[in-house]
Amino acid sequence: MVKKELSIEKLKRLVKEQTHIRNIATSAHIHHGKTALTDNLLASAGLMAEKLAGDLEGGMTTWQHSDEQERLLTVDAANVSMVHDFNNEEYLINLIDTPGHVDFSGNVTRAMRAIDGTIVLVCASEGIMPQTETVIKQALRERVKPVLFINKTDRLIKELKLTPEQMQERFVKIIDNFNLLIEQIAEKEFRQKWKVSVNDGSVAFGSARDNWAMSIPFMKKKGISFKDIIDIYSKEKEEREKWVWENAAAAEVLLDMVIKHLPDPIEAQKYRIPKIWHGDVESEFGKGLMHCDKNAEVAFVITNIVIDPRSGKEISAGRLFSGTLRPGMDVYLNGDKKIQKIQQVLVYNGIKPEQLEEVPAGNVCAISGIVSQTGETITLKPQEPFENIRHIFDPVITKSITVPKPQDLPKLIEVLKKVAKEDPTLRIEINEETGENLMSGMGELHLEIIENRIKTEKGVEVKTSEPIVVYRETVMKKGITGEGKSPNKHNMFFIDVEPLEDAVYQAIKNREIYDGRRKKKDEALWAKLNECGISNEEARQYRDVYKECVFLDKTKGEVHIGEVIEMVMDGVEQVIDAGTLTREPCMKLKISLRDIKLHEDAIHRGPAQVYPAVRDSMRMSIGSATPVLFEPVQTLLVEGPLEFMGDLTSLFQGKRGQILDIKQNPGHIEIKVKMPVAEMIGIASALRSATEGRGNFSMIDQTFERVPASIQPTIIKKIRDRKGMAENE
Repeated sequence: MVKKELSIEKLKRLVKEQTHIRNIATSAHIHHGKTALTDNLLASAGLMAEKLAGDLEGGMTTWQHSDEQERLLTVDAANVSMVHDFNNEEYLINLIDTPGHVDFSGNVTRAMRAIDGTIVLVCASEGIMPQTETVIKQALRERVKPVLFINKTDRLIKELKLTPEQMQERFVKIIDNFNLLIEQIAEKEFRQKWKVSVNDGSVAFGSARDNWAMSIPFMKKKGISFKDIIDIYSKEKEEREKWVWENAAAAEVLLDMVIKHLPDPIEAQKYRIPKIWHGDVESEFGKGLMHCDKNAEVAFVITNIVIDPRSGKEISAGRLFSGTLRPGMDVYLNGDKKIQKIQQVLVYNGIKPEQLEEVPAGNVCAISGIVSQTGETITLKPQEPFENIRHIFDPVITKSITVPKPQDLPKLIEVLKKVAKEDPTLRIEINEETGENLMSGMGELHLEIIENRIKTEKGVEVKTSEPIVVYRETVMKKGITGEGKSPNKHNMFFIDVEPLEDAVYQAIKNREIYDGRRKKKDEALWAKLNECGISNEEARQYRDVYKECVFLDKTKGEVHIGEVIEMVMDGVEQVIDAGTLTREPCMKLKISLRDIKLHEDAIHRGPAQVYPAVRDSMRMSIGSATPVLFEPVQTLLVEGPLEFMGDLTSLFQGKRGQILDIKQNPGHIEIKVKMPVAEMIGIASALRSATEGRGNFSMIDQTFERVPASIQPTIIKKIRDRKGMAENE
């Protein structure tokens, strides 16, 4: 098969046929075969050479960076598009290949906003792994429907030499575990509907590397059996490949499954929009979104930004939920509150972006000319923006980054701003006064990759510090009501702070309560708060949900409250961003504005008066509420040879690790352990040393837990010294 591209005419036609579009992703645990599968799908569509598909040397088309090729893992999500024939009709498949390593799971979260369905890959020999569970959570949180591909089945045939009956037992176990996760994680209305089944073809099994797949409907249609597949492994490579392409090509089986079992954008938006957009679905704009109407007002959400290395131009990829995009359009950025002009509208032709004159709703596409950030909602006039894209894990490791030559500092700052745009899970703090710049990421590998890219791709020589852990601040009891007086002494703010109720905190963590300020009646929020045990009166006082903290307005009959409430919330958010103990972010706080005394004249109650008074009042209350430090704690699944069990347990116990479970399997051991991130710096090499290079680990969960009282003063002093905070600050 020769490499060819889709004709522009075909692309122009297919982007308009909404019922013949499928927006999908591949998602899985690391090394379960997503990129090899994407290669095979592209090869089947004629967009790359068949012999290179899934080949580490010449294939892996979506690995666009040298570090991905060196480390043999996907770091950045990549968009590709292809055409598939099903029942003599052509379908446009827009696919996002996502990373499997937990440090890059932010890419998966963002991809889920753009798509409606995902192929979840599970390794036939390893089964459901921690990151598989995470990607299913990420999909179901965005109401993205999953189907299952049990990959690497060749390992069962070649390495484990299982009989068809033994293989079947293994498949049944994986499918049952997969459906159990759907039942546990999905919302009520999707729990049964979205379970997968061998009989209806929503489960396939095969080998992405060897380019074959099977499903029960496909086997019936083609008249082939599992025995035929086992037999091909006794044939020569060329003969085997020829048989596969003719009888069981992975693309045919999997894309048939995608078209049959995953929704088109019109169908998907009916149930996805109420979950990810909190405006009025009965409004004209809301109806346009619900019906994926190409004639309605434009609604485009940016899910990924790539900066072209040659031109320096930003390409913003994302999902068009309503309207039609055309070059030259003036559009409104709801987050940045400004108007910009679209220069180009691009769709993907294989992996290559192709310019079109118009792209209607229901497509994954890209635009240039816009300078913004991921998560931005682009419309024609101000509208209710889409819900913020919330990542499943928080950045927990920080490094200070500097340049050896002071004259390179402006260049470093420019590069850091670009890097933060391309990877929004990376948190960058630039302090132009002290010259100290901090980057916070998901783990050591995340920061290592970013540092390497700054040096090799952006051409800036940098030095970084040892990793620093990101802590959280909260309170243990209700504080006294703080009194904050404005600098001009004309305004007073009375605020109290207490721990947020567990039920409300969990609802925010589970995204049942979304972030953001509340300007009007919010019946859904009130109902959820009632479920959490909050009274009707208090539920109606909620004004802001910000970074797992809430702000309530409990004032009564204040005439000018409407003029200052936004500034009060700004001041409250400033303290949440930088707490009182160490200026680390706050969590699980309930902040209530009890009372205010305002000057009659608006000129005496501007931001310069309100912000300091609100901050002082809030800090005073926190100071009396037993402020404490929480540290990030990760639950890991560690695997290694059985003979190293003693070395592994002593390694974790020496690092404040808490062993939750130990499973002994023939020849190897699985240990479930909970460890503070502060003790995990360098854990990968410590684990390799303890197991002679044969141990590995993956992350199951991440939470924040209270720092032991015995070490809290030492940690606080260390952080304050590092930040140069004065004694009484």
